[in-house]
Amino acid sequence: KKNATDEEIIEIAKKSGCHDFIMKLSQGYETVAGEGGGHLSGGERQRISIARAMLKDAPIVILDEATSYIDPENEAILQDAIATLVKGKTLIIIAHRLKTIADVDQIFVIHDGYVENHGTHDELLKDSPVYQELWSAAMRGEEND
Repeated sequence: KKNATDEEIIEIAKKSGCHDFIMKLSQGYETVAGEGGGHLSGGERQRISIARAMLKDAPIVILDEATSYIDPENEAILQDAIATLVKGKTLIIIAHRLKTIADVDQIFVIHDGYVENHGTHDELLKDSPVYQELWSAAMRGEEND
């Protein structure tokens, strides 16, 4: 949104978990981050991307591994920001961490380049051998962390 007010930007930054780290930058909201986010961490760049999407207010939002660089403490903040972002919108999430998508309306399981199955998390646990295997592996990985 090209004509966003400072208040709108700060509100979105707070909702996306960006405000605190922005305020720690040398020039706060006036800091120029540069190509690719320069001195920002991967998680900070992801949160800024979410904030930009929230500010744009697009009817369709595509998130590709939106939480891949986020530590567990900040993942909940980002998930809340995403929930705010997508109210009344279509959200397409590309994810390998199944826990981040378990509550969505529809999951499409892509295997060897094809849609193997689709449905809710519970439906796929019953009907999709590929999803069952992926979910089991994800849960085993959590136990080992």
